[in-house]
This record gives sequence, structure tokens and C-alpha cells, in this order.
Amino acid sequence: MIISRSEVEQLSADIRKIVDGHAPDLRDNLEGRLSILKNDIHILARRLGNQNTNLQQDKAALTDTLADISHQLKTPLTAMMVMVDLLEDAPEHKQAEFIANIKQGLTQTNWLVNSLLKMAKLESGTVAFNPVQISAQKLADLALVPLKIMLDIKNQTVQMPDDINISCDANWTAQALTNIIKNASEHSPEGGTIQIFSGENPICKFISVTDCGEGIPLQRMKSLFRRFEGSGAGIGLPLAKAIMRGQCGDIDVASGGAGSGATFTLKFFDDRPG
Repeated sequence: MIISRSEVEQLSADIRKIVDGHAPDLRDNLEGRLSILKNDIHILARRLGNQNTNLQQDKAALTDTLADISHQLKTPLTAMMVMVDLLEDAPEHKQAEFIANIKQGLTQTNWLVNSLLKMAKLESGTVAFNPVQISAQKLADLALVPLKIMLDIKNQTVQMPDDINISCDANWTAQALTNIIKNASEHSPEGGTIQIFSGENPICKFISVTDCGEGIPLQRMKSLFRRFEGSGAGIGLPLAKAIMRGQCGDIDVASGGAGSGATFTLKFFDDRPG
């Protein structure tokens, strides 16, 4: 097959257009090596274009995420800096109040940074989950350790009347459960009771957490697991969801309402016997 000089020059010009960011359609339905080459170049150009689009989207998402992180960190840090400036000249009773608020701000900032680091590890795919057989009661005990002071301050109790063995990564799943229980505490009144149930059905094993608040408005349901859109720092529920999905599990939500608290259910899709 003879390839004319004009065909080569046209193909070269089209390739330069692709390099410059344009997307000429090089495909044709003719036979021969030149047509095969044109079609292969067209496929390559489309793939490069898709990759570039994805990179631009990732860049925009990263920019938005960094802006959200900056905002979330700036709020407590700014408040603490103001209180530090006022601390030296403040009366004694105010000093105690400022110190307590600074401690609370440091705790919030530390939790946020740790959660963001864990989320980054999950999203990068670098987490190696190590499933073990563990009881739901043991998971709940692990999850409640960092929440003890919070629950004591609000005089809240946690009830868990049943138990079941579950296959999961104990540390990561306890972290997810901590975030779910923390959310339940934040949406329950002082002196309230948080209910934790566990069980299984033909589809999965589960642990559910029900608060005693007013439930979740339906318009908020879709944004519950989006970062920085929920209550608090807006990272706890998305992190819990990422942990569960990283183990091929999931989290479902029943909104409650009319005096019935919301229920978050951690689902474990595992056919191995517990």
C-alpha cells in the first residue's frame, strides 16, 4: 500500500492539534495500515483527553478539600489565639473559663487532624484491613473508650441488650462505631439513652445505633456522609462510611422523627460463621 505525502502531512497536522489540546476525529472506515494507525491514534487521544479531564476534576476537588480543611482548622485555632491573648489580663474566673475552652479547642483540632489523616489513608488505598472474629459487645466497648468523658458530661447512658460475633478489622471498625455513637450523643438530650443493637439477617450481620433525639430532616439525609456538611466538623460520618466500605460493608440510616431518634446501621456482608 502506498501512502501519499499529503496523507502523512494531514496526519501530522492532526497529531499537532491533539498535542495542542484539540480533539480531531481521525477515524475512518477504510482498510490499510494508515487507517489502523489513525484509529489507534484516535483511541490514544481520547484516553489522554479523559485522563486530563479526570486530573482537572481531581485538582478542583483537592482545592475544595484543602479550602474546607483550612476553614475547619482556622475556626478553633483563631478562637484559641484570641483567648490566649486575653488570658493574661483576664480575672481569675475568666482564666479558668478560657483554659477550659482552649483545652476543648485543642481536643477538637486533634480529633479533626487525626480523622483527616485516616480519611486520606483510606482514599489512597493504603489501608490493609485485618479481619478477625470479634463480638459486637467488644467492638462497642472499644468504641466507647474515647467517648466516656463526653457521655459523663451529658449524663447519657448506652444500652446494648444483645450480642453477635462479627468478622471485621477491630481497630478500624471500632473507630467507625465511635464516630456513629459520638453523633448519637451529640443529637441526644442530657440524661438520654443511646441504644445499640446487633444481629443478623439473610443478607448481613449488623450493629445499629439509635439516639433519642428528634430524628433527621429528610432534606439533610443526602448530605450526611459528605465531608464538612454534617454536624460538628463534618468528617466523622464520612470517615465511618469510608471505613465500612473499605471492608465491603456499608452504613444505612433511618431518619426517625416524631420523637423517634435516628438509627445508623453498620452492615457486615460476611458469610463466614460467627
